Amino acid sequence: MPCDVDAAVIANTRLSDDYSVLALAAPEIAGLARPGQFVMVKATHSADPLLRRPFSIFEILRDATGAPLGVSLLNKRIGTATRLLYDAAPGARVSCLGPLGRPFEPVDGPVQAWMVAGGVGLAPFLTLAESLAARHTPATLFYGARRAGELYYTDTFARLGVAIELATEDGSRGTKGYVTAPLERAFTSLAPGESVRLYVCGPTPMMRAVAALSRTYGHPCEVSLEQVMGCGLGGCYSCVVLTRQQPGATPHFVRSCLDGPVFDAERIVWEALTH
Repeated sequence: MPCDVDAAVIANTRLSDDYSVLALAAPEIAGLARPGQFVMVKATHSADPLLRRPFSIFEILRDATGAPLGVSLLNKRIGTATRLLYDAAPGARVSCLGPLGRPFEPVDGPVQAWMVAGGVGLAPFLTLAESLAARHTPATLFYGARRAGELYYTDTFARLGVAIELATEDGSRGTKGYVTAPLERAFTSLAPGESVRLYVCGPTPMMRAVAALSRTYGHPCEVSLEQVMGCGLGGCYSCVVLTRQQPGATPHFVRSCLDGPVFDAERIVWEALTH
């Protein structure tokens, strides 16, 4: 069952004029969280904003003994709710409900784990990378952004033993263009018999493109959808996604907060998400 806590802000680290990492004291949530799950948060008890907002759990914070202390959130300031979180000072209180949703399923080696992130879609992958490192699973992060200054935490992933492939739209770091370019090169470089599982989060067009590549090259793919959510508990039906139980089956709507946010990419009716 999820926990509903009034979490104190431990720290709020500014990464740029738009991005920050908010650390929250929430040991109850941290002790239950699995890679890819999320929390619903609200930085004020006023009616503006009225509803909580979903955030992937970025880090599990631990003390010197390894005991869970709380969680961190990768926040991009784009509206009222995210501005309040960006401005939250240490000691402030944030309503935090979680952990929620269906998590990623980490694989064991020799299968390779490829994480594909676009922009703030990096958020669910640090906890996944830690889980993969504990399993000694070979892992690669394919990470794309508009420019080099919007690529964060690459050194942290590298310290976990994750190989890094970067792409920027302006060519300021890594491959020039979209993250699908180094990803497709990696597919074509696989030796016969090598197996990969993909984990993807980011803008919907990017996730759709990666899902198509995974299908073309015959490797399974999980996507973490960034749907708008009003409650996170399945009551408001604001996060419905059109899916198929299996290829060719009649599509039906499911709630992303309960059946997701992590889905098998083959279940998603992508045309319904992108139009």
